[in-house]
Amino acid sequence: MSTGRIQFAEMDGTFVLKFMGEIRLTLCSALDATIEKIFSSLNFSSIVIDLTESRSIDSTTLGLLAKLSILSRQKVGMLPTLVTTHPDITRLLQSMGFDQVFNIVDTPLPCPECLADLPSQDQSEEVVKAKVLEAHRILMSLNESNREAFHDLVTALERS
Repeated sequence: MSTGRIQFAEMDGTFVLKFMGEIRLTLCSALDATIEKIFSSLNFSSIVIDLTESRSIDSTTLGLLAKLSILSRQKVGMLPTLVTTHPDITRLLQSMGFDQVFNIVDTPLPCPECLADLPSQDQSEEVVKAKVLEAHRILMSLNESNREAFHDLVTALERS
């Protein structure tokens, strides 16, 4: 099972998500619920996603991050910030076109002690499949390269 986790904090109108370890599908329901929580808040000024302790991020998680950016631009007219200090993670983000939909920086965040783990979410297989499908459709919408990379997966998920 995955050794990853996601922590969350809200500080003075800034929502912070910190990804640690291997971020996989098992964490996506909690991440999606937190994204909904952020955008139901009436008072926020920025969103920061800290990837400095991430070792890997799967495509479903990347799709949810893209969703977060799209909602942020639609609802408050701003790009979220991604913090990454690992060249492999930075290359992955750039290859997915995230440099177009996020501010990507390499300065770690202060106040790691302010963060708390996201609660786990038990979801049915059908709900998880729908989230995976949505995440990959969002990734495909970012650029042609992603559209080609995820076309077969999305087609297979739609048929099953």
